[in-house]
Amino acid sequence: MHRKTYEKSNNFGKAMARLFKELNIYVVFILLAALFSIGGSILEIIAPDKLSVLTDNISKGLIVDTKSIEKINKTIEGNFKKVMPQGTSTKKETKIDTKVLDSLDDNTINYLFKDFEIKGITITSKDQVKYLKVLSKLDKDASNEEIYKQMDKLPKNIRKVIEPKMDMVKIKSIFINLIILFTVASILSFGQSFIMATVSNKFAWNLRKRISKKINKLPLKYFDNNQVGDILSRVTNDVDTVGMTLNQSLSNMVMSITLLIGSLIMMFKTDSIMALTAIGSSIIGFAFMGIILSKSQKYFNARQKELGKLNSHIEEIYSGLLVVKAYNAKKISDKKFDELNNKVKEANRKSQFLSGMMMPLMGFIGNFGYVMVCIVGALLVYNNKITFGVIVAFIIYVRLFSQPLTSIAQSLTNLQSSGAASERVFEFLDEEEMEKEDAKLVLKEAKGNIEFNNVKFSYDKEKPIIKKFSASVKEGQKIAIVGPTGAGKTTMVNLLMKFYNIDDGNITIDGKSIYDLSRENIHSLFTMVLQDTWLFNGTIRENIVFNKKNVTDKEVMAVCDKIGLSHFIKTLPKGLDTVIGDNETVSVGQKQLITIARGMIEDSPLLILDEATSNVDTRTEELVQSAMDKLMQGRTSFIIAHRLSTIKNADLILVMNEGNIIEQGTHDELMKQNGFYAGLYNSQFKL
Repeated sequence: MHRKTYEKSNNFGKAMARLFKELNIYVVFILLAALFSIGGSILEIIAPDKLSVLTDNISKGLIVDTKSIEKINKTIEGNFKKVMPQGTSTKKETKIDTKVLDSLDDNTINYLFKDFEIKGITITSKDQVKYLKVLSKLDKDASNEEIYKQMDKLPKNIRKVIEPKMDMVKIKSIFINLIILFTVASILSFGQSFIMATVSNKFAWNLRKRISKKINKLPLKYFDNNQVGDILSRVTNDVDTVGMTLNQSLSNMVMSITLLIGSLIMMFKTDSIMALTAIGSSIIGFAFMGIILSKSQKYFNARQKELGKLNSHIEEIYSGLLVVKAYNAKKISDKKFDELNNKVKEANRKSQFLSGMMMPLMGFIGNFGYVMVCIVGALLVYNNKITFGVIVAFIIYVRLFSQPLTSIAQSLTNLQSSGAASERVFEFLDEEEMEKEDAKLVLKEAKGNIEFNNVKFSYDKEKPIIKKFSASVKEGQKIAIVGPTGAGKTTMVNLLMKFYNIDDGNITIDGKSIYDLSRENIHSLFTMVLQDTWLFNGTIRENIVFNKKNVTDKEVMAVCDKIGLSHFIKTLPKGLDTVIGDNETVSVGQKQLITIARGMIEDSPLLILDEATSNVDTRTEELVQSAMDKLMQGRTSFIIAHRLSTIKNADLILVMNEGNIIEQGTHDELMKQNGFYAGLYNSQFKL
């Protein structure tokens, strides 16, 4: 099942479809962020057009008014032809003969050169003659610099018409509009970033919450078949990857697509030739991007999978560090770490190499677009097809066009990582849960009469563990379960606690079938003390009280006195308020005593001790055994023990081997039989 589900994660489309389906509850906020993103993009697209107008107005204030010059030349040339009937031109290609102009008196000049008005300024006859005399001093090959130097010699009225002049009112208006556009665009961009950050964090928080609930619904067989480190990797690395992608990539995708489409529209609206130039130089990036994406997805999946394996190994090594050091297994563990680390490195290298190609590739395409726009634009300006401001606008449009391509490429790269990570998260959330129970009965108090009727169970259907287990336990009895390793002792207790469902047969508690009782109900009836100690990071008081409410310090210390834990607590700097954890600062025996105290505080009607004294010394064992005897009075107790000396006083001893009860009775009865139990007992005292 695990392998089949993982193969599905290779399908990027299905992974994204599932991710977006999970985001349905946030669709309103995502749409709002998308609208903000679209609005900001539209304003960014409009801005270059305004900037083009601003550039043209500024450029007009830097160069002479050529249109007015052409109009003045045309008018004056018409008047001058009356003086020069042979058709001498006033253009700079033909040298003007100033002798003719010098021979004219004022009356003739006023008669031949009629006054005319341009831009509200009157150009007099004398202004026209002086203008012609200035032009006569220029060669046909005169440079622009020489022409501009002669402007100071032109008549005042003509200078007013043709000299550079900035329309500051219009420039100020355009400038204010641009500031408003960019400010509103920034506000919208901030809004969409805030919304997506909130959504992504909320979604990641919700995923972790669902995973936390899911863990409590999964059967123990899932944790038997999956490494703890890999599960932790799904909760941490994979969820974080999904959250970061949503925050960084989803809104960027919307903005980039809007910018891409909008810039295309504005480019064609401004000039189709320049638009085709920009698109033609950038379209190559799409093909390369598609090829790269198709090749890199499998490496993103491999990266997340190998990272989970590496985390599993690290978790195992650090939790068993004492064993690793004791057996000098550092080289072996380091070798395995290097192997797993190299696999992560290789998957990272391949995925990041392929995805990393996108940015420089799209950067090159964008820069190439700038060059092509400048070249083609210069040719069009030279031929009076467009203005200089259009080139400025297109340089920005190329950025708005190529930047989304780069952003889309990067977002798709992140989405690939998210696709692989989300599949691992959803794979965990989709795991088969324990069956939902509609408890038919609620057993509030248990007397302790328990029956096992032909119980059968197997972890693997082909390898049965409990074959045909039957036993009858009476109220208040102390039942010891013994047998060699793998005989099924702990499995039988797990079935009684309903950690696993039996395959066949039945187990009853006070005549009530466990099929009719909920797991929570059964768990509330039992106190379990296991051979594997577990402490969480907290005070000693919190570790002992655990889930029990309204327990006083007096009650806690009374329990600690019974099992000999008081002396250890009194040696600590803060007593019961000392913070401890599942670490090496507390000995294994002390950990076991704390877990035993936890079980005694719970004070449930039924008791299970699974090798509860296996990790304490002989002196402590006597103290614990004495306390346990008091605790077990009036309670049905199940004791799993390998040290048979600890269960000699049991009311009933069940001897298990290969999943069946092969002997049962008291210690004395079984010793008299001189059977399997007697052999086990005597073997523990052989020299």
